[in-house]
Amino acid sequence: METPVASQRGQAMKIYVRRFVMLFVAALIVFMTGVSAAQAASPHFKKNGEPVCTVSVNGATSSTTCHTVLAGLGNADLLAKVTVSGFAVYQCENNGGQQAPGQNKVVEGPVTAPTLIPSDAIKNGNLTLDTNAAVLTAKDTVTAAEAGCPNNNWTGVDPVLTVTSISLVIEQPPGTVIFSCSASNPNGLKGAVPLSC
Repeated sequence: METPVASQRGQAMKIYVRRFVMLFVAALIVFMTGVSAAQAASPHFKKNGEPVCTVSVNGATSSTTCHTVLAGLGNADLLAKVTVSGFAVYQCENNGGQQAPGQNKVVEGPVTAPTLIPSDAIKNGNLTLDTNAAVLTAKDTVTAAEAGCPNNNWTGVDPVLTVTSISLVIEQPPGTVIFSCSASNPNGLKGAVPLSC
């Protein structure tokens, strides 16, 4: 039969073991969190791999894609979001088909195109990233007031689109921003556009 002293020692030993196990599990969690953070602690662009976006405009539509080469990434999915804004200038057309230049810049966008890269596509922390296209499209027609036409007998038609700003946000894992890059020009962006991060 167990004595009261032995019983108390047994209870004390159980409490000690429980505390030790809980402390061990807590230390393991902290260690694993540190390992995950360390794996993604040094994301950077490779030499000559800084982000450059290509803007193609065709009348009322633009398409913008971005390219970059990354290193030092962790073992998690990566999300890249390209956001584009701009403006369109319309021709004013009356009921008789006569046209005159509109006076207003009609704001278009922003539009955002996400690109999700699964973790298994990232090799040894390296990734060549080519984003999906962010497509910005102007409305076919706008009111006379929007286009800056002489009066309400006119309608804004035949838009010509201009891209004025590009933003590239890279997250790893999705929800944690590791890079935020952009370019803007109120007079327009076209062709190859390097971003500042």
